[in-house]
Amino acid sequence: MNHYETVFILNPVLSETQIKEAVKKFEDYLLSKGAEMISKEDWGLKKLAYPIEKKKSGFYHLFEYKVAGDAIAPFELEFRRDDSVMRYLTVKLDKHAAAWAEKRRERVKSAKK
Repeated sequence: MNHYETVFILNPVLSETQIKEAVKKFEDYLLSKGAEMISKEDWGLKKLAYPIEKKKSGFYHLFEYKVAGDAIAPFELEFRRDDSVMRYLTVKLDKHAAAWAEKRRERVKSAKK
């Protein structure tokens, strides 16, 4: 199983329930493929660096997980099929990036306390 991070941006016109449903749909898809969810983060509404589909902001979400490599292509196909997703990026983490992600998660936890 490989270690991955996926960041995706949801359309800013979605309601809170639609956002939760979309995030749950992608999480359930990964779990159905045997993924081990390490971390989920909701980064909230952020301004985009450039307009996408004439929108200047979007709801950012991050998944960190471990899954077999053959599950990534169908997972990204789900992003392409969903109109609520404006952009997505999946990155395979090596041991150094995984260690950095662990430190980042610890910083986020300590900042929330």
